[in-house]
Amino acid sequence: MSTRQLAAEFIGSAFLAATVIGSGIAAQNLSGGNIALALLANAIATGCILFVIISVFAPVSGAHFNPAVSLALAFRGELPWQLCALYIAAQICGMIAGAWLAHLMFGLPVFQISGTLRAATGTAIGEAVATFGLVVTILGLKDKDAAKLPLAVGLYITSAYWFTSSTSFANPAITLARSLSDTFAGIAPSSAPLFILCQLAGMGIAVLFCRWLWRGEAVRKS
Repeated sequence: MSTRQLAAEFIGSAFLAATVIGSGIAAQNLSGGNIALALLANAIATGCILFVIISVFAPVSGAHFNPAVSLALAFRGELPWQLCALYIAAQICGMIAGAWLAHLMFGLPVFQISGTLRAATGTAIGEAVATFGLVVTILGLKDKDAAKLPLAVGLYITSAYWFTSSTSFANPAITLARSLSDTFAGIAPSSAPLFILCQLAGMGIAVLFCRWLWRGEAVRKS
């Protein structure tokens, strides 16, 4: 284990959270109350930063920035469990730092608690779907065409902002960070546990599905 790996996960996670929350604040300020326009700006900014940070940090840490991704790889035996735990700690700390940084940049109180309730059945299902699709995207490409991963993940999340009812958090760490931001991207702490549970469920189903889907390829390689 290298401290460089943890630093990469921390900084990448911080930039991701700062982008999601900061672009949400900017979009809300500039959209004149047009929620669709604000969401579009938020989605584009998030997709773009994902392409950048995955491209930059993948050679160092694998560019997970998401406990669901780290857990998926640990369940597949591709990431040691001890390192997985350290990755998750770095991701959570980075996301929270990124949320606070976004508040500072826009002149808002650093410490906040979101009041945006999102714990409806439809949004919960949306989180499971969003995380399932993200994990399948990553597992489907990382060994076959890893060069396409940054673009694929960025495009997937950009589209999932729109086709899922939850606007695709798909990440337990950023869910926690967004609960500490009473802004456009926020989620009430009372809604976060259901989101995280659905994200982990989506991840688990994706791991099993990918194991079944590409089982024949694993046999041929061996």
